[in-house]
Amino acid sequence: MALVNIPRLDLLNYTQGSAAQRKQFSQDIGKAFNDTGFVTIANHGLSQQLIDDLYKVVKSFFDLPEDAKRRYEFPELAGQRGYTAKGREKAKDASTPDLKEFWQRGQTIVGETYSKADFPDNPKVAELPQFNEITAQVYKKLEDAGRNLLKAIAVYLDLEENYFEKFVINGNSILRAIHYFPIENPDTISPDAVRAGAHEDINLITLLIGASADGLEVLTKEGTWFPIKAKGEDIVVNVGDMLQRLTNNKLKSTTHRVVNPPHELMTTSRYSVPFFLHPKSTMSLTSLDSCISEQYPKTYADYTAGQYLDERLREIGLKM
Repeated sequence: MALVNIPRLDLLNYTQGSAAQRKQFSQDIGKAFNDTGFVTIANHGLSQQLIDDLYKVVKSFFDLPEDAKRRYEFPELAGQRGYTAKGREKAKDASTPDLKEFWQRGQTIVGETYSKADFPDNPKVAELPQFNEITAQVYKKLEDAGRNLLKAIAVYLDLEENYFEKFVINGNSILRAIHYFPIENPDTISPDAVRAGAHEDINLITLLIGASADGLEVLTKEGTWFPIKAKGEDIVVNVGDMLQRLTNNKLKSTTHRVVNPPHELMTTSRYSVPFFLHPKSTMSLTSLDSCISEQYPKTYADYTAGQYLDERLREIGLKM
């Protein structure tokens, strides 16, 4: 198996560190995103108690009866709010749906006028008031951590530190709670059915709270799969396609997947909670001039974030 260096960085070195520490953090995260596209982050603002409470309410939600969960499913929203049932989402170019169900919480706009067509209300789970409260807290804390990480990335790219702020404040970010459900008879599923097929994330960056079980793997440059494990309270952060497009492949959106457990563990659940940091739909993803050269010619057509998101939601089966 190829060895992959996934550095562990302390976010406090950027938010509260000296000028030298802040500069080093920017260089370290930029180098990692230039290489593997993944880092693990310590001191991100979520306590272990909040993480434990989050997984407790997430399990409680997915333990609800199917008809109760279905009351919170809104196909017309393309999975962007509320519940999405089993068999709905697949990886791009895959023919078999992923073995999962999920819940998505979106942005609560503050201080700006907005259209509910663009930012629908987040449905509240009547049966679990704590679910609504805790997912709202986690959303805000991961958004704050993500904004600080983008500041460090902007510095690495020789942009003004707050370059991303106007795009991500009141942006289209999503908190997704995923249940990779048990398979009672593994021999009956399709041979190519997996918990999450090989894919790249759509957004700018993804912040993943440590999952309840192993399974996340990243594709190396050598074409082999390498397991990613975060330490304790750390979160895993990776580059999404939007940031890769913006930087003309300088920062890498690395292919990853969630593999099935050993046959004897297929009857167990796995829970995972990623935060997909999206900008406003109007943000241009036109590659930065500083990332284009004779050696690295422009790779991508000019898109807005909204156009790219729409295209990808159709490819993964959430939008018709």
